[in-house]
Amino acid sequence: MNTRMRRAAVAVAATAMAASLAACGSAKEAGGAKSTESGAAKGDAITIGLLLPENQTARYEKFDKPLIEKKVAELTGGKGKVVYANAKQDATTQNAQVDTMITNKVDVLIVDAVDSKAIAGSVKKAKDAGIPVVAYDRLAEGPIDAYTSFDNEEVGRVQGKALLEALGDKAKDGEIVMMNGSVTDPNAALFKKGAHSVLDGKVNIGKEYDTKEWKPENANTNMAAAISALGKDKIIGVYSANDGMAGGIITALKAAGLSTLPPVTGQDAELAGVQRIVAGEQFMSVYKPYAPEAEAAAKMAVALAKGEKVDSVTTSKVDSPTTKGVPAVLVPVVSLTKNNIKDTVIKDGVYTADEICTDKYAAACATLGLK
Repeated sequence: MNTRMRRAAVAVAATAMAASLAACGSAKEAGGAKSTESGAAKGDAITIGLLLPENQTARYEKFDKPLIEKKVAELTGGKGKVVYANAKQDATTQNAQVDTMITNKVDVLIVDAVDSKAIAGSVKKAKDAGIPVVAYDRLAEGPIDAYTSFDNEEVGRVQGKALLEALGDKAKDGEIVMMNGSVTDPNAALFKKGAHSVLDGKVNIGKEYDTKEWKPENANTNMAAAISALGKDKIIGVYSANDGMAGGIITALKAAGLSTLPPVTGQDAELAGVQRIVAGEQFMSVYKPYAPEAEAAAKMAVALAKGEKVDSVTTSKVDSPTTKGVPAVLVPVVSLTKNNIKDTVIKDGVYTADEICTDKYAAACATLGLK
């Protein structure tokens, strides 16, 4: 091939390549426009995958799920759909549930992780499939788009302060037992950190446990071991990270023959926990208003499903071990004792007085003026 022909061939090839690249660019732009248009065209007819971690704690199916469904319906004029799955405390099951949601092409995921680390790969799979992920209640690892929960260190501080209040000037007259949550839940570490920041140096911690899967029966076993090791008369208080475990702890204390129970903390304002507070068996719980948390998750999910930003919803940013600057909403918490049941869970419509004040608790309710 002579020089003139070679130059002509190169020119033709260059022109063809430029045209090809231009076409490719146009295709990408068209594809991007098409994605945006399809998201816009979908409008309110979006599908949100909701993955909750377990059903041992009453809150998830009694409060979180219906509250999220209600807000999604409100935000989408009834056209948005929530597809629900509960992992029943099994991280492998939850990962499979994410896979199913991806296969079914949901528009966005709200995930409350069983195990914040184990979910990271599934979060990435969702993102790779173009599905945004809202981490709910627990800060999941992986490339999440938004997060809502409570100020979890503050939860621990509130619990610790309440226990100190209950112990008064006898805070060092014996030993306390600390019953923390599951090590697979990043919130449990934050509750523990917050509680230690208040309790360390002001009480004697005789025994401390991380409770597998948050299960009341595991807390019961741990508490029985603590009683055996320390002696029932030496235990002056128990830090329990939630109400379910508090129930198992109180059962163990009663089984040991304690007629006067030491103060026991809790969290979640479960009905059984509130009733134990009324009866004087449990000192306090942490009331976490689920409506603001659920509504924030729903707002963020709907916005992301429509290709919108969440800046108008979020109020702060948080860092996970894998992702920095995650847009977040952190909801404040309240220390729930027998003195403010009426002004919190009853006033907010979480429970009615009749639900709390069954025959077993009627006399105690009357003393507290709960009607």
